[in-house]
Amino acid sequence: MKTLRDAKVGETVKVVKLHGEGAVKRRIMDMGITKGVEVYVRKLAPLGDPIELNVRDYELSLRKADAEMIEVE
Repeated sequence: MKTLRDAKVGETVKVVKLHGEGAVKRRIMDMGITKGVEVYVRKLAPLGDPIELNVRDYELSLRKADAEMIEVE
């Protein structure tokens, strides 16, 4: 299983499944990350956390802990 945390800078991946439950999963979905959406990994912060993404034509910073809950292909 590949997660968003494993995606490399410059890579475009497709969301397959969201793991987690309750408020955490709801927050990720509210940010526009849902099943089937394409996510482009723009860059990584200097210390490795957070990850900067392009999702649905906007920029989003996501912690690696949250990125681990997003299964991609």
